[in-house]
Amino acid sequence: MFLSATILNSRNFALMTSEELNEQEDDLFEHHNFIADPGQAPLRLDKFLMDRIANSTRNKIQNGITDGFVLVNGEKTKSNYKVRPGDAITVSLPEPPRDTDVVPENIPLNIVYEDKDLLVVNKEAGMVVHPAYQNWSGTLVNALAYHFQNLPEMEGNEGRPGLVHRIDKDTSGLLVIAKTEAAMSGLAKQFYDHSIERTYYALVWGIPDPERGTININLGRGLKDRRITVPYEDETIGRNAITHYKVLKNFRYVSLVKCNLETGRTHQIRAHMKHIGHTLFNDSTYGGDKVLKGTQFSKYKSFVENCFKILPRQALHAKSLGFVHPVTKEFMQFDSELPSDFADVLDKWEHYVQYT
Repeated sequence: MFLSATILNSRNFALMTSEELNEQEDDLFEHHNFIADPGQAPLRLDKFLMDRIANSTRNKIQNGITDGFVLVNGEKTKSNYKVRPGDAITVSLPEPPRDTDVVPENIPLNIVYEDKDLLVVNKEAGMVVHPAYQNWSGTLVNALAYHFQNLPEMEGNEGRPGLVHRIDKDTSGLLVIAKTEAAMSGLAKQFYDHSIERTYYALVWGIPDPERGTININLGRGLKDRRITVPYEDETIGRNAITHYKVLKNFRYVSLVKCNLETGRTHQIRAHMKHIGHTLFNDSTYGGDKVLKGTQFSKYKSFVENCFKILPRQALHAKSLGFVHPVTKEFMQFDSELPSDFADVLDKWEHYVQYT
């Protein structure tokens, strides 16, 4: 992460000035390396990096560029430099990046299918998929490292063995894991081609109108809050994101919606549903953890708050997964039951609208 005038040394917590850091340019450690895609439209360097580096603000990125920690094709430049196809962009900092070695941890896995090439797991809500900022242990990857040896890693995805996709910490559901290089290559291509079938169930505030449709708008990290994903009308900002949805059940104030992903962007369903005015139930990041639809009666509010306690997370579950086996070429389809917290809240809403 960039720091502006000073940077914190993790070893002795001493503060170093920018001038002192500039004297150590030869000792910088590479943290990120990006090659702009052949189809890259001209885009400011600071905006380009904001869309690719987590936990950084535009101000920090601009300060990092000014301080010379960012090079384009080996040269220092300015924040307003327009990134072009094929540009090589490196981000270096005075401290080495965190070790990508994964510590194996004996964490149980809910494996729904396994063969010599891959496995499908049903992740419970609350488990982070891979080690990252503030979550360096207790993740799915730590569990995989314990139960399996020598899982492959995608290029540029070091420290995340076996992973070809992920779901959010508080989202439950199905993930496919690659056990061999051939499986990883074949699955990665299917994700790249958007041919993987991914179906999610979401409980959202209100009833989408129309009850069936497609949301197609670019998504990118927020300019003020990097933890959230926001829509961008400007097609040069963010990345293309497409979600197909269909209302399955109408509970008057909330609805159960089936979402099929054509792309797989960070927080895609959560951001897309908020964009059309139907934030996920109890999604605190996007404002769904308060009453957004319904009456102001205290009895109703108490009912909603009780549902929040039963389902203390966003109501989102990766229900089914379909793909062509990368080795046998057989089409495989997997489905999962809704976890108990999600199912219990659906039952409560069904009972509530039936008897009130």
